[in-house]
Amino acid sequence: MYNPNSAIERVKNHLAYKLGQAMIDFTNNGGGYIALFKKLYKIKKQHKKEQKIYQQTIQIFPQLKYPSLETCGDYEQALRYKFHLSYMLGEVLIKADKTWHKGSGFKLKNDIKKANKEFQIFREIFKEFDQINSSILEGLINNKQLFLKEFPRIKNILKIHQDYKAILDNIFHNFNYFIQNFDLIEEWLLSDDFNERYKKGSHPYPSLLDPKKLNDENEKINYKNIPAELAWEMNLPLPDRYEFVIFGSHGVGMKSVLAILKFLGYHNPSYLNHEAEGKFRYYQAYVTFLSKKIFFLDIFDYGFEGCDKYLLMIAKKSKCIYFTRDPICILETYINAKIRNPNFSMKISIDSNLDGKLNLYKYVNSLEAQKNFIFSKNMGLRACYFEYSVVDLLKLKDILYIDMNELQSINIVNTFIKIFNFLNISLNINDQIKNINFGYSWYFNGLEIVSSRFSFFISTHASVLLNDKVWENYSEITDLVSYDYDVLDFKIFVKSDCYALLINDEKELKKMNTFLKKFIQEFQKQVGIERSRKITPSQYLKFLFTEEKKEKTIKLKELFDYELQHIKQHRPDIVAS
Repeated sequence: MYNPNSAIERVKNHLAYKLGQAMIDFTNNGGGYIALFKKLYKIKKQHKKEQKIYQQTIQIFPQLKYPSLETCGDYEQALRYKFHLSYMLGEVLIKADKTWHKGSGFKLKNDIKKANKEFQIFREIFKEFDQINSSILEGLINNKQLFLKEFPRIKNILKIHQDYKAILDNIFHNFNYFIQNFDLIEEWLLSDDFNERYKKGSHPYPSLLDPKKLNDENEKINYKNIPAELAWEMNLPLPDRYEFVIFGSHGVGMKSVLAILKFLGYHNPSYLNHEAEGKFRYYQAYVTFLSKKIFFLDIFDYGFEGCDKYLLMIAKKSKCIYFTRDPICILETYINAKIRNPNFSMKISIDSNLDGKLNLYKYVNSLEAQKNFIFSKNMGLRACYFEYSVVDLLKLKDILYIDMNELQSINIVNTFIKIFNFLNISLNINDQIKNINFGYSWYFNGLEIVSSRFSFFISTHASVLLNDKVWENYSEITDLVSYDYDVLDFKIFVKSDCYALLINDEKELKKMNTFLKKFIQEFQKQVGIERSRKITPSQYLKFLFTEEKKEKTIKLKELFDYELQHIKQHRPDIVAS
C-alpha cells in the first residue's frame, strides 16, 4: 500500500504511469505482444477495482479521503513524474483505448514514437533551466500541446535571453500566460525596443509585454483587460496616463501641494498608509490611471517593501517637480509631526470652560522610538532624505526644484504659475489656493459646538475649499458671530435648515460670539504652548547620538552626502546650511 500523503507515490499509482511502466518493461525485457496486452488489461482492471473500493470507503468513512495532491510536501517533485516516459506512454495507451473503435490502433506506433520525442524535449528543458517550479510544471501540463507546437520558437527565445536572468525569471514565473500569448510576447522580446529599454541596461524588472501596445486601447491585449495583480507579476510599467511626477519627503509641504493640485482638478492614487507595500501602491495607481481623469503621480516615501520595483514601474519619461527645503528644517518638521489626539472629544458644549481644554495635539515621533529606528527603512531619517536615490533609480533629468519657502501664502500663486509653465500646461491658477494650508487650526476642523437650540460647526478655509460637498447642506455664519475680532483661519457653520431661525435669534448669536472669542484666545494660547514644546534639531541629534555617537554621526553624514548630492549640484542655495 502506498503512502497517501506522498504525491510522488500517488502519481506513480496513476493508471497512466502503471501502463507506461509496463510497456517500458516489455521493451526492455521482451515477452510477446499477447502477453503485453494481457498485462495491460490486468493493470487496467485492477486499477478500476482499487478506485471503486476507495470511493466506497470514503462514502462510509469520509475522514479517510486523501489530501489533495497540492498539499503534499513533495507536490512539485511529483509533477515532474508526469513528464517521465512511463507516464507519457501511459497517456498514449489510455487515449488509444478510448478511441480504439475509431481506428486509433493503426496510429498507436506513431503516437508512441511521438511520445518518446516529446519526452526528450521536456527532459532537455528540465536539464537546461533550473527555474522550473510547480506553477511552471502545471502550465506545461495544461498547455502541453501548445508548448510542443511552439517549442522551437520558445527554445529560441530562451536561448537568446539565456544571459538575462530577469526576463527568464519573468517568463517562468508567468509561464501559463507566456505560452497562451506566445506570438505577442515573442514579437516584443525579439524587438529592438525591448533590447534598448531593458536588456541592454540589465533592467531588474523587464516587462513581459510591450508597454506601447498596452497603452493602446485598440490592441487586443491592453491595460484595461489585464488585472493589476497580474500586471505587477509580469513587471508591466504603470499605464502612462499621468501628466507629471511630484516627489518630496516628509516635512516639505507635500500635504498642501497634494491638496492644491486636487483643488485645481488633478488627481493622484491614494495609498492606505506610509507603510503600504510597493505592490499595493502599484495596484492602486494601476486601477486609478485607467479612469478618465487628469492624473499626476506622487512619491513621498522611500524604503517600503517592494520600493525599488514600484519606482521602476514608473517608466514614462515625465517632467518632475521636487519639493524640498533646508535639510535641517526637514528634520525639525519630521521630529515634531503631530496628529489629532483620538481621545479629544470633537463635540463640546457652548457653556464649556475652555481654560486648558484645547490640547488636542498628539506627537507621533517620540524620542525613545526615534532612537530605535533612526536609520530604518521608511522610518526615522530615511523617511526624510531619499532624493538622490529616487533621481538615480528613475534616471530623472527634467526636474524643477521648489523650496518650501515658495509655498508660503504670499508666494503660492506665483509658485504654481511657475510649476505649470514648467509643465507646459495652460491653467488658470485660482487665488483661493493661498488659503489651503494645514496649520494648527486644521486639527479643529469639524468641531461641533452644542447650544440649547443649535449646533455650530467649526471649519477652516482649506476644508471648505477641498470638501465643498461636505458643507453643501450647511450655511456659513462666520460674519454674524465674529463681527468684533479676527477669527483667523476659522469658519463657522450651522445646518442650512436652522439658518433662518438662527439669524433672528440674537441671544444665540451673542452667546456664540462670546464662545468663539474665548475659543480664539485659548487656541492662540495653545499654539504658543505647542511651539514651546517643539524639539529642536540640535536637541534631537544630541539625544540620538549620546550612545555610539561616532558610528551614528558618520552614518548620518554618509546619508546626507549621498542623498543631497544632486540638489547640491542644481540648487546649492537650498542646502547652503
